[in-house]
Amino acid sequence: MRIERVEAIAIEIPLPRRFAGSVYAMTTRCAVITRIRTAGGLVSEVYNGDNREHGAEIVRIVTEELAPLLLGEEAIAYERLWQRMHAITIPNRDRKLAMEAIACVDTAIWDLLGKRAGLSVRQLLGGSRGALPIISIGGYYAEGKTLLDLAREMEQLRASGMGGCKVKVGGLSPGQDAERVKAALDGAGDGFMIAVDANRGWSTAEAIRFARLIEDLPIAWFEEPCHWVDEARAMAEVRRATRIPVNAGQSEYSAHGVRRLVAAGAVDIVNFDASEAGGITEWRRAAALCALHDIRMAHHEEPQIAAHMLAGIPHGLCVECFADPARDPLWPHLLPEAPRPRDGMLAVPDRPGFGITLDAEAVRRYTIASAAAG
Repeated sequence: MRIERVEAIAIEIPLPRRFAGSVYAMTTRCAVITRIRTAGGLVSEVYNGDNREHGAEIVRIVTEELAPLLLGEEAIAYERLWQRMHAITIPNRDRKLAMEAIACVDTAIWDLLGKRAGLSVRQLLGGSRGALPIISIGGYYAEGKTLLDLAREMEQLRASGMGGCKVKVGGLSPGQDAERVKAALDGAGDGFMIAVDANRGWSTAEAIRFARLIEDLPIAWFEEPCHWVDEARAMAEVRRATRIPVNAGQSEYSAHGVRRLVAAGAVDIVNFDASEAGGITEWRRAAALCALHDIRMAHHEEPQIAAHMLAGIPHGLCVECFADPARDPLWPHLLPEAPRPRDGMLAVPDRPGFGITLDAEAVRRYTIASAAAG
């Protein structure tokens, strides 16, 4: 399974409206598609990430810096190849961007491993389950959006097959956002998972105040509650002050960052993002660490790969997606064979690799940068 060609394509899809969290707003859906061809004729096709500013630079790193390290090498030696790629992060540079580029290539390599074995990545990673709960990311801030609108959004998500929703908080006062969470729960009904995500929007004191306002409610977790400065210590304080589980890790770009969160006593759940942090190979290290500390694993977005990873291990909690096609026109809408949620669960397909086949015409339409090596 010798690698003979590496191709990367950055795409950008305009969204029909603005989606706002506590400290950000999005108007496009972006991704990098990676294809690797082997001498034996196997071809991987995966897509990763939602980097809205640096897609073209990621394409450059993949084809100019990483591909020369891979061409002529055997894809089966994924750990050795990962270490070779990781060496580009040692000199002073934007290391997070480099780890995103490594993630693109590493994910494509795992797709090849599955296709060569005739197994899904879920099966390669242990095949713990064939299905797992699925929740939507939602509850965004929008001008004129009322509490009743938020409740109706939860009703619609449930009707669409979702098992829960991660509601955005952190953009208003703790009291105002507590009222939003209560409205979401009213609309959700029994058995529908509601989590909250502040995207690092609050101070420690604000996060604790908010948690105490909602901790008697059935909240699945409180995600990234505190500002980025010294957040491991801050989240540990929040965790000690409330019964609500704390979820974080998506802002780390190495398994060592997850280790620091665990050592600080900052997390009950880790949502380390393989698409932003070196790919499946690095994610496995974080997942093993969490298993040894009885910490559950979630994942930040990217259901097309996260479902395989989380269903492959025994401590995977649930997969998340953007159920609204206006927020994510890619999954499952440009994936003709993508599984659809049903009764709050997502069945993970056992097609070889990740089983991703993108709409070629849509890829051409939305391409903003592409390059190939080999």
